[in-house]
Amino acid sequence: MEFVNRLVFGISITIVLSANFAAMDVTSFQPCNFSTIYNFGDSNSDTGTLSAAFYPIPPPNGQTFFKMPVGRVSDGRLIIDFIAEHLKLPHLSAYMDSVEADFKHGANFASIGATFVNWMETFWQHGVSPFSVNTQINNHFDQFKNRTIDLYNQGKVDISTLPNPKDFSNALYVINIGHTDLSVGFRKLSTEQFQNTTLSTMAQNVTDYVQALYRMGARTFWIQNARPIGCFPNSTLSIKNSKLGFLDQNGCIKSQNDIAMELNKQIKDKVIKLRTQLADAVLTYVDVYTAEYDLISNAKSQGFTDPMKICCGIYENGVYVQCGKKENINGKEVYAGSCENPSTYISWDGIHHTEAANYWIANRIINGSLSDPPIPITRACHK
Repeated sequence: MEFVNRLVFGISITIVLSANFAAMDVTSFQPCNFSTIYNFGDSNSDTGTLSAAFYPIPPPNGQTFFKMPVGRVSDGRLIIDFIAEHLKLPHLSAYMDSVEADFKHGANFASIGATFVNWMETFWQHGVSPFSVNTQINNHFDQFKNRTIDLYNQGKVDISTLPNPKDFSNALYVINIGHTDLSVGFRKLSTEQFQNTTLSTMAQNVTDYVQALYRMGARTFWIQNARPIGCFPNSTLSIKNSKLGFLDQNGCIKSQNDIAMELNKQIKDKVIKLRTQLADAVLTYVDVYTAEYDLISNAKSQGFTDPMKICCGIYENGVYVQCGKKENINGKEVYAGSCENPSTYISWDGIHHTEAANYWIANRIINGSLSDPPIPITRACHK
């Protein structure tokens, strides 16, 4: 009963806020003219952290737009790249990348395998990054900001690749709610454990991280919710019998998506509450889940092939070869290369999207139609 009351309250507040914005002409708001972006999250928005810290992402990653691997797990650009382009800013350099990095217009702290919850696992065992979202914000970003201010104050070094300290409070702070936590949770926990403890911990951590950034001067937040993890082909391809109720009408694992949606409800509640607690903050909740699920539901009408097919990698009869890797299968070396036309695929490697899918989803969210409040990203600094 408590959960129902909380959910009804959250929905009521959302309806009021949405109605208020609907009554306004949001185009009357002046563009925010963001000069910098700071991004936090996992592999969906990592533009080079893991490649700089551990090992380079191999080809054919990057083949479509960059024509070479550039630290992204995709054939091309990610959603965060399209956000930067839409705001007329350059692509974000990864904070961990010290080679030719330019941070004048922001930095990307996201890392493949990053989590919101401390799972006590290592990268080499299970792919969980040591650069958790907590580390990204309370260590890396905090150090980046303080060091930048120190260098400016010294006035003795070249600061052409650093942001102006005054821009930290005017920047756009993007937070991507990680699918790594959901993936690890499904592997380690029962559904009951997940629902009773982990989801609330994740949602609370989102609150904690926003508050930490706010204390560091952040004011404008673009918070993207959890994706429909039950639609990842690397999971769905292992389930053969949809008659058992495991799969929904689009071939997604229903139980996993149910948990993702519950997490998103809790996060949205937290965002609404934060608006009353952080007087100077502007928080936009962005429903990436709906955008992605809509794409999967209407894949063919949007020019894509079966959304459960993957472009790069091998998932067949219990055989898994990661995109760009070679494996010995039954005495024969097999290379997991790319499909002929990635632009017709939604899934790049079974977990991450192709550039074409990222572009489609980005166009659905940057206009504000799936945001609460419903305001485009170019005007996301306005209450």
